[in-house]
Amino acid sequence: MARQVLAKRALLFPMGNAIHPLVARGREALARNDLRSAAAAAEERLKVHGRDVDALQIRSLVERRSGNLAAAAATLKTILGIDPRADWAYNDLTQTLFTMGRRGDAEQLVRVALRINPHNAEAHDLFGTILSELNDLSSGEWHFRRALELGGPQARCTANLALNLMQQGRTDEAERTFAAASALAPGDVRTLAHWSKLNEVRGDLERAQELLDRAEAAGSAADVNLLRASLLARVGRHGEALAILEAAPRLNGDAHLERGRLYDRLGRYEEAWADFVAGKEKLAAEGGGLEYRADAVETFFGRLKRFFTRATLALLPRAGTRQEVPQPVFVTGFPRSGTTLVEQVLTSHSAVRAGGELAFLGEFRKLANQLFPGPEPFPENLGRTWTADNHHVATLFRDHYLARAEQAGLLAAGARFFTDKMPFNEIWLPLLRMAFPQAPIVHVVRHPLDVCVSMMSNHLTHGFNCGYRIESIVHHLAAVSDLLEHYRSEMGTGSRMGTGTGEHVLGYESFVSDQHGETLRLLAHLGLPLEPSCLSFHENRRYARTPSYAQVTEKLNDRSIGRHRHYARHLAPFTAQLGPLLARHGYRA
Repeated sequence: MARQVLAKRALLFPMGNAIHPLVARGREALARNDLRSAAAAAEERLKVHGRDVDALQIRSLVERRSGNLAAAAATLKTILGIDPRADWAYNDLTQTLFTMGRRGDAEQLVRVALRINPHNAEAHDLFGTILSELNDLSSGEWHFRRALELGGPQARCTANLALNLMQQGRTDEAERTFAAASALAPGDVRTLAHWSKLNEVRGDLERAQELLDRAEAAGSAADVNLLRASLLARVGRHGEALAILEAAPRLNGDAHLERGRLYDRLGRYEEAWADFVAGKEKLAAEGGGLEYRADAVETFFGRLKRFFTRATLALLPRAGTRQEVPQPVFVTGFPRSGTTLVEQVLTSHSAVRAGGELAFLGEFRKLANQLFPGPEPFPENLGRTWTADNHHVATLFRDHYLARAEQAGLLAAGARFFTDKMPFNEIWLPLLRMAFPQAPIVHVVRHPLDVCVSMMSNHLTHGFNCGYRIESIVHHLAAVSDLLEHYRSEMGTGSRMGTGTGEHVLGYESFVSDQHGETLRLLAHLGLPLEPSCLSFHENRRYARTPSYAQVTEKLNDRSIGRHRHYARHLAPFTAQLGPLLARHGYRA
């Protein structure tokens, strides 16, 4: 999805007073996609004048179109060294770095571009896309709107804004904005495809099909195969959906996962697993070679364990509660463990607003490093909060989080709580308790092997890129579980943090078998009475921006319980590694 959002834009050549004939020849060759001739003209010019920005631009375009992104990035950096105010070079380099999977570098660069020229409309559009992928949707929306204000009506930026609004759950606004984008570019396949997805999410499957037909007429059938198959699968026509993907000449990573899920539903488990593996390999490659660094995770988690002990936790400050605003409810647990289901139940209550996957808690690490620069990195630099003059940092954490929540529209009157279900938030549990000592936490658990299968069958970007290989998934689940047990031990009865972590642990399987009782206990943890809507959560029409968005609109069922048994052969090498986690919650391999 993000790759489509950052698809190549038309590039306007900077026009000088005099264009060298070789540059003109190179541009003409690029216009007819003759990369060899374009490169030859540019290189001939650069032999004589190595700092000719126009010729370097042609070189960078040839390199990008040839797929040599590393070389293109180097050329663009050279251009910026010559002309540090070249907006187009900042924009192209940001796109290139993002496509290479260097998202952090792309984010830093676009911040520089906007600092140099805050009126760079293209940079605002790019930054909006980057922020949206980072789940900072309200900030992304702001930059898309700023891009349109500066650059005027642009079909692609308008479609980007519409996609952002859809991800925020503001589906009516998204519908109007997609219509505006389509009016600006009636045959744009990408806009029509995303617009179709919006209508599928809203339950208007007939309209979704109509828009897919328009998209197919405007482009190639391959561009809409995945969406058409997904739409058919949504209405239970699994065989027809599978036939589309089996007939496709090529599949991208997401299409392999969709085909694998269809094989799974039809009981063809070996073919399903093969597609899960192939899909994840392609997605990692499409993301610029994404990989999980187990050694780095172990090092970081080791530092967290060494710092956050009972003795140091007793010294950390804790903020008071701001009674005048809605309070966060943290729904923690592994991806695909049932956290979206629990959020759907909670937000079906009149007192709870949906926040979704909020990135705010993880920002405390960056904030700590900004407040306490120096040789001691996070978390060791939090030792500075043990002195009276830095005791207010817990309040700064709290107010930073609430300011970001206000920006996202979550502090408006009318609700007592809002949800935050960012996966793996439990990593930051000590920081959470510094900022929100009394906030309710709901920790959702599900059979770890079922979690592994579900993570393999869906495109997930959380957890240090752990979701692209079964080995990485298993390692990360075990590592996070071990870290959480450390926190629970150090925050246990008698610690200054209270009588433990204050979690309500909810088992997915228990919820399925006793929906009424578990719902009562869940709401009691928040001090809320039962409302009938919480038992009919599937009628809640909000858009949950996770792979579970369709499942939570269905009545509760036990279809996914025990799914791991179909993949026992592939999971067998990892059951020992997950042994402590299985035993901790009473599961068997």
